[in-house]
Amino acid sequence: MDQTFQHWKSNLCFGPPPYKPVCPVCPEIYLPYPFSRVADISGWTSASCLLEAGLGGDKLVFKPIPVFLTVHNAAEVITCGFQKFVQKEQTSHLKVCSVLFLLVAAVCLPFCDTQFDPNGYLWALIHLICVGAYKVFHKLWKPSSLSDLDQQYINYVFSVVLLASASHPAGDLFSALDFPFLYFYRFHSSCCASGLLGFFLMLHTVKLKSSTTSGQYAAWSFLAKVITASLSPLFFVMTANVLTISCLVIGGVGEALLVYTERTGT
Repeated sequence: MDQTFQHWKSNLCFGPPPYKPVCPVCPEIYLPYPFSRVADISGWTSASCLLEAGLGGDKLVFKPIPVFLTVHNAAEVITCGFQKFVQKEQTSHLKVCSVLFLLVAAVCLPFCDTQFDPNGYLWALIHLICVGAYKVFHKLWKPSSLSDLDQQYINYVFSVVLLASASHPAGDLFSALDFPFLYFYRFHSSCCASGLLGFFLMLHTVKLKSSTTSGQYAAWSFLAKVITASLSPLFFVMTANVLTISCLVIGGVGEALLVYTERTGT
């Protein structure tokens, strides 16, 4: 018991490496690690807010998966532009070309989409800006005491709190009672299955990200997007013409070039 107390007292007074001095006059005064963790959590809620703002409405949710991914990938334009013009980083010509491919695909897609919906693309634009800002925020500030799993957990908790509090002002709380499949067990079982699948997919993604390099992770992510976009027309209704498919291919080529620059470091 006495040894435990001595260990606790030494940690409190002298501070192990995770402790930071908070008084320049008396360096023996330390800020315990949990307080720095609370500061990181508080700071990361700003990133969570950006992420939730980019969720969009129902019009964005029902966009075809290939169209959504094409717009989503264009967020790299914001990240690359910030690195080049704000941080003054050297950017290779190949990376600039890849970002231009992504931008051209996202800009031309609304004019070629046979299922064009102004509200849907408005939410897609908001989503693009928020995701780009989220990536910039993540590059500028990486909390030292929060792992990737911690960050995802905070995003999920913040999402539940924000969406639950916004359900009444948005009118979703009472309109949910009129949902035609509310009392169907298949609807609830599908929701549970979707939640579990998303949870295990997130765990696998975090594990893959921590066990591979950034280039390898980008390659696996690109492969998953290609498979998802290719299989989605088999399960969801999607109408497309030659111009729409051309935009999707241009976006895919742009992301492939971006993955190549990430793997080669160019």
